[in-house]
Amino acid sequence: MKVVPGLEGIAVTETELSLVDGEKGHLVYRGHWAKELAVSRTFEAVVHLLWYGHLPEEKEERRFRDLLASHREVPESVLEVLKRLPLEMDLMSVLRTAVSTLTTTEDDISPRERAGAVLAMIPTLIAHRYHFLRGSRMPEIRRDLSHTAHYLYLLQGKEASPAHVRALEAYWILTAEHGMNASTFAGRVVASTGSDLFSSLTAAIGALKGPLHGGAPSEVEGMLEAIGSVEEAEPWIRKRLEAGKRLMGFGHRVYKTRDPRAEALREVSEKLSGEDPWFHLAVEVERTALRLLEEYKPGRRLYTNVEFYAAAVLRAVGLPRELYTPTFTLSRTAGWCAHILEQVAHNRIIRPQSVYRGPMPGN
Repeated sequence: MKVVPGLEGIAVTETELSLVDGEKGHLVYRGHWAKELAVSRTFEAVVHLLWYGHLPEEKEERRFRDLLASHREVPESVLEVLKRLPLEMDLMSVLRTAVSTLTTTEDDISPRERAGAVLAMIPTLIAHRYHFLRGSRMPEIRRDLSHTAHYLYLLQGKEASPAHVRALEAYWILTAEHGMNASTFAGRVVASTGSDLFSSLTAAIGALKGPLHGGAPSEVEGMLEAIGSVEEAEPWIRKRLEAGKRLMGFGHRVYKTRDPRAEALREVSEKLSGEDPWFHLAVEVERTALRLLEEYKPGRRLYTNVEFYAAAVLRAVGLPRELYTPTFTLSRTAGWCAHILEQVAHNRIIRPQSVYRGPMPGN
């Protein structure tokens, strides 16, 4: 029996949700280019596409948006759990624990509405813990704002600018789903046992928490801060490359050509560069970095990955670094739920084998 470490290159299921083609630089959600969805549709519309199989008409999208908005309140018992957790516990661990406590709520609704309830409550969970740690006041829940706008409102206590909402929404759309990654696989494994949605999501969050999977783009932000200005980009990057150090935000395990998610976020950033100098810096640093990477590492196919522009977006919209991975978790929950729903609909318990290398009795 052949052992493939990490199951690399092994297909474990068929899916209608997404295509990730690293050689061609393709990312497709149910027959639609993800990068086109990111610049033309709302997050709610893309979640609807993933969960229901089609982009919604205007009335459908409004109904789905209202459904999410109606589930934003978190049970008081769960909020009490949040307050009792150790202050030093990181936000991903807090989120994992909080989602696991939702198991007993909303037992009489459909699987998709239950998924919608979880997706709607995660921004509230993050915001409650964020304000609790800072000693600041949690804003009142509102139903009139979009999912993206409401998240920023909960954190900042005021309505965000349309430019910032649009930038974060594009980021969420592009990170909502990405094939059979480690956290998605973890969620599907748990779902395949017949366990509930909350247990499956708890497993997925636990996997994403690992630094080899859900590492936030904070290192890219640190690089951009160190560069500081467009004029310093070339000397800073040359010095780093000549020292044999890597540039954060370039190169990807899957994509051997341009990361379509980075391309879409670049387009958003270019449109907003006149409104926010951070976007302008990111765009110019990328151009310089790609030129110098080709000079210093010709033929290596090192292109911009999604973390580079994620750093630009998350910093520009005013999120602190400790919220980067929880914010990514919020968008990826949409994809996890889609996979869990698909797994349950065509279920066979996931039970791979292992090859025994230990001694036999008597030897």
